[in-house]
Amino acid sequence: MPEIAAGAPQTAPELSPGKSPARVTAEAPAREQGSPNGHIALPYGEFLASKRIASRDAGLSVDPGALHPLLHPFQRHITDWALRKGKAAVFADCGLGKSPIQLQWAQQVHEHSGRDVLILAPLAVSKQTVREGVKFDVPVNICRRQEDVRPGVNIANYEMLQHFDPAEFGGIVLDESSCLKSYSSVYRQQITEFASSLPSRLACTATPAPNDLIELINHAEFLSVMQGKEIIALFFTQD
Repeated sequence: MPEIAAGAPQTAPELSPGKSPARVTAEAPAREQGSPNGHIALPYGEFLASKRIASRDAGLSVDPGALHPLLHPFQRHITDWALRKGKAAVFADCGLGKSPIQLQWAQQVHEHSGRDVLILAPLAVSKQTVREGVKFDVPVNICRRQEDVRPGVNIANYEMLQHFDPAEFGGIVLDESSCLKSYSSVYRQQITEFASSLPSRLACTATPAPNDLIELINHAEFLSVMQGKEIIALFFTQD
């Protein structure tokens, strides 16, 4: 199951002017070995390893016993991991229980920070999430504007985002976060900017798991891992 977690990038090798990242070469060793052109192309696996992003824990350390007993062991592990990261994406396939994972995550963020948490979800999902909250002892308040927010975990549909103030929240959850790809670039940027000041962020979806590039970039931007232009320049050849 692929992951994206926010963190500072490791130092990557510098590229000579005009060189495409995907064709980075190891010139010094090549000269020592007497290569006629002075260039040896790195194997692609080594090239990717040189660009690897270092993930650092920036979230909460929670006693696993504090999580709901109805969670399956793998759900407990994912929730604990996402809490420790602080800013994380859960790419779990359909039926693996993303709703209880995000509810437990939101509840723990609220209890430890004392701040409210906002879940953004498609319109038809809100009432389902409230029912899941009853099952897992997490009260969920459906709201449409800032005045409706209650202490704890709140949920609203994506289209109502402009009626909320990010300064009033300590965490945000994107339910069915693959819908970021469906929104216009302007609206998608509004979601990213709204979350940019929040220390705790979680995105939950099933669809990017097979490696949908656009969705992975959208999630990386939401989690402040890297901007889309940086990702393309760092990992892909521009023809």
